[in-house]
Amino acid sequence: MKEEKKKKQIIIKMSKEMSVVHPHAAGIDIGDTEHWIAVENGEGYEVRRHDAFTCDLKDIVKWLISIGITSVAMESTGIYWLALYLMLEEAGIEVYLVNAKSTKNVTGRKKDDSDAVWIQKLHRCGLLQKSFQPEHEQRVLRNYVRQRKNLITIGSDSVRRMQKALELMNIKVHTVISDLLGKSGMSIVTAILNGERNPEILAALCDPRIKATKEEIIKSLEARWSDEYLFMLQQAYEGYQFYQKQIKDCDKKIQEQLLKQEAIVKEGDITEALQEDSTKKKPKKNQFDFNVADYLRELTGVDLCKIPGINEVSALEFLSETGTDMSKWKNVKHFDAWLNLTPNTKITGGKVISSKVMKKKNRAGQTLKMSASTLSRNKGPLGDYYRRIRAKLGGKGAVLATAHKLARIIFVMLKEKKEYNPEMLTESQEKLKLKRIKQLEKQLAKLKQAA
Repeated sequence: MKEEKKKKQIIIKMSKEMSVVHPHAAGIDIGDTEHWIAVENGEGYEVRRHDAFTCDLKDIVKWLISIGITSVAMESTGIYWLALYLMLEEAGIEVYLVNAKSTKNVTGRKKDDSDAVWIQKLHRCGLLQKSFQPEHEQRVLRNYVRQRKNLITIGSDSVRRMQKALELMNIKVHTVISDLLGKSGMSIVTAILNGERNPEILAALCDPRIKATKEEIIKSLEARWSDEYLFMLQQAYEGYQFYQKQIKDCDKKIQEQLLKQEAIVKEGDITEALQEDSTKKKPKKNQFDFNVADYLRELTGVDLCKIPGINEVSALEFLSETGTDMSKWKNVKHFDAWLNLTPNTKITGGKVISSKVMKKKNRAGQTLKMSASTLSRNKGPLGDYYRRIRAKLGGKGAVLATAHKLARIIFVMLKEKKEYNPEMLTESQEKLKLKRIKQLEKQLAKLKQAA
């Protein structure tokens, strides 16, 4: 009989009372119109209510400094926390911005004053985890990049309304021109708004490289003209042009901020950046009109755009969310978990009861997912990895797994200042091939024996 395996005894030593990690701590319950602040004194807890106006926020900071508070915890409620967070940070008080889910495991009636006391109790014992927040310059860049992305999303709605107005007039230009925003499409729309109605003249505005014949283009431009639909087209066109101008203004602000951050990194020496002509001759749709990759290379010391699936837009969107300092995360596993690219494994009784990915929005992780989804036809090792995982887990699982691999590559590049080396991925790919060959050879040997 086989000897029974001896179970290892696990001994966990715990103190009788919870240790105090932050002795001079305060808890703040954030609201739109009022904030509740709880501090501990010798007799118990003192809870104060303050309005959310700027003068009241200054009073909160002065009061906390006067009573010797060195650390504050607050919930991330909407965007109402931001002003007080920045003022406390400027005053030299350590601020813990925590997820509201971490502070709601308490029974009883919910009140603002009791919430503030509960947050203070948890923070005093070190039971709350601080959320990642970028530094000032990084936050400025992030705000500009997010605003630009929002403008692109809003501007796309104007394009859809232009297409709808054309369709209502039975102009089937989308059947012969793949992109309405191209040179031919915009020339036709502009001519229509200027009063041109002859389909032959409108067809002459098309680029000769269009595959459709001239007769097909003329047929697609024969319309049932209507004043109200022309008015809709006019407004949609003006809206699109307005958002394009705002995107250009955002590009200028982003370039200025990148130049400022480069000056900080180089201690004011930006002569090379000013001498270089960083403008692009023909930027593609939704691309920057200056060479973002040059600025990012100076800030990070590596070229992230060499990674398959990562272009200068996705690289800037990613770095604007994470920054360039990878020491803010303990290791690559913590970085992947923060990006929400790892399963939220739950174990009870020694069994895994759930391993789903958490439903939370992380803009940097979403950027990597978008980049990973473009690797389905890539001929490199990352493309092979995507297709191999897709065969096992499907498209959604392949995107998540490939985004996870991209995150690990970027983390190593930024932390160790190493350029992207596809040979490392090629070596692992060759090992997988050899392993697969051995498996197939064993299966073939078994089939021969059975025959």
